[in-house]
Amino acid sequence: MRTALVPRSLLALLCLLMLTATAALSAQRDWQFDSIDGGTLSLDDWAGQPVLVVNTASRCGFTPQYDGLQALYDTYRDRGFAVLAVPSQDFKQELASDEQVKDFCALNFDLDLPMTTITPVLGDGAHPFYRWLADTEGWQPSWNFNKVLIAPDGSVAGTWGSATVPESPEITSRIEALLPRG
Repeated sequence: MRTALVPRSLLALLCLLMLTATAALSAQRDWQFDSIDGGTLSLDDWAGQPVLVVNTASRCGFTPQYDGLQALYDTYRDRGFAVLAVPSQDFKQELASDEQVKDFCALNFDLDLPMTTITPVLGDGAHPFYRWLADTEGWQPSWNFNKVLIAPDGSVAGTWGSATVPESPEITSRIEALLPRG
């Protein structure tokens, strides 16, 4: 009779571990960002969808990549894909205020993709999402316009540096693999 208790205990422990792992994965996606348009943006809003998160800056040589980010968003958003632009001053190339960033992007790039307020992406003061990336993936932006693709399950599906343009085959092939066939 005692041997029958051991398997049940083991099964109960495995169930508890699976529930804990599922809850931890869900909690990873629940990062809140302040929206440049007011209110908040949450990665949880896009749970079950791929999301490309990009740290951006208005005065960077890579700033023209906003056109490619908007094009990606336009191409795939109807299939459940999102782009989140995260302006950051960590590399000293962002404008002085959220309002200036918003106006700059509207005037020069006609962006309608989701965008956060100016947000730290490096070090102890980094946004919790970026601290999670550093802690769990060993990845952090090395410059502006570094890209991280979050898979529908909340895992990291890919990371790219500034020189990889948004519409490159390296990025689009990963996005397409994560989208429902349509």
